Amino acid sequence: MTTTRVAVPRKGRPLEAVLERLAGRTGTTELVDDIISTLRYEKAVTKGNQDAVADVYHRISDYSSLDEPYRPEYTLLRDDRDGMPRRIVFDSVTIPTAYGDVQLVGREEPFRALRTHEFALGFDSADLVLEEVVQLRDDPLTAIHEINDRIDPLDTDVRVVTGLGDTVYHTLLATPDVIDAQDGPLDRAFVTNYEGDLCISPRYERLVEAVLGTSALDGVSFTYPTEGGEEEEDIAATGIGVYLTVTGSTARDHGLELGERLFPSETVLLENAHERTETTEQVASLFEDPEETALQSV
Repeated sequence: MTTTRVAVPRKGRPLEAVLERLAGRTGTTELVDDIISTLRYEKAVTKGNQDAVADVYHRISDYSSLDEPYRPEYTLLRDDRDGMPRRIVFDSVTIPTAYGDVQLVGREEPFRALRTHEFALGFDSADLVLEEVVQLRDDPLTAIHEINDRIDPLDTDVRVVTGLGDTVYHTLLATPDVIDAQDGPLDRAFVTNYEGDLCISPRYERLVEAVLGTSALDGVSFTYPTEGGEEEEDIAATGIGVYLTVTGSTARDHGLELGERLFPSETVLLENAHERTETTEQVASLFEDPEETALQSV
């Protein structure tokens, strides 16, 4: 039977979104719940919020079983936290489906693995696609379905197929004093008429340029949060900025008001069109929301 390998993140919200979507289509909820709870526990151990009952090598031995082909496997990575502790993360799991076995394979950079033709299918954050391959234009990029039109076919064969809906938003934030300087809401038009500093995370600089549009940034200079501080606090000190928000409660605690949601930070299914086969198209359909139309991936 054919096995289709799909590149996925090794941890975090994007991996959970992939697992949950596949579980809903394959009846593997118990397996997926076990993987998610294991990884959340290991994250808590790494952060020092949970006491481990055994050392990391015994735990990974307990979690993984090479004798059972449909059980998950895990691996060790050095975490970025102080001391670079070893952290147990996802390695792979094989799930039987109507279109053959689907093996989810953990990668540090799934999008780049597709760009180098290691996989036909994979999942990564839409943010990374914007940061790496989306063309910058005067007009803003406002939605997931617009991404493929901004990808140069000479740059990569990878396209966005669909989003998984695990959405938080890159959102405009500003203090009341800055907002009151203009008539109208805190939105893209506000930025177009604004001149001065705009506080953003340096890793999202190209993304912000894409979702605001380069013409809106005339007269705007980017500033960046201080290392180790709260980004909302630095945005409040600057007066205006862009930040990932869920409820916005922390932003409000710093006296900021929420403006327009500029772009969804969402896990997306990616396809390398050059590697497409009938089977990979069938496997891709397992991850599509039946109530939504998938994006064109050509």
